Amino acid sequence: MARQVGVMETENIEAIITRIEHKSRKIESLLKQLNPVEALKTALEGSPPKTRDERCKSANWIVVHRALMAIKDVDGMFSSLDPEYYDILMKYLYRGLSTGDRPTCDQCLRIHEKLTERAGLGCILRCLADTVNTV
Repeated sequence: MARQVGVMETENIEAIITRIEHKSRKIESLLKQLNPVEALKTALEGSPPKTRDERCKSANWIVVHRALMAIKDVDGMFSSLDPEYYDILMKYLYRGLSTGDRPTCDQCLRIHEKLTERAGLGCILRCLADTVNTV
C-alpha cells in the first residue's frame, strides 16, 4: 500500500511539472508580446501551493520570477491585476526576498510596497499565517 501511494505521488508530481512547463511556454509567449501583467497572472494561476515537493515549488518559482522581473510599471500592473491574486503574489514576493539576489529583492520590495497599499496589512498576515499553502 505504501509503495502504491509513493507511485501515485510521483505521477502527480510529474503531472504538476508538466503543467508548469506548459505554463512557462505560455508566459514566454506573453512576454514576447510585451504583456507582462498577463504573464504574471498566468504564472500565479494554478500555482501548486499545497505540494511539498521542492522540485514543483522551484519550477513554479522560476516561472513566477520571470514574470515578476518583467514588470516595469507596478502601478499599471495593479490596475489590471485582480484582488484574487494578491495573497499568492505576496507569498511569492517573500520567496523572492528570501533569495538575497539584489535585483530580485529590489523588484519584490517595489511590488510589496504597492501591494500593501492596495491590499492592506491583512494580505501580509494571511501570507505569514498560512503554513499549509507554501511556495
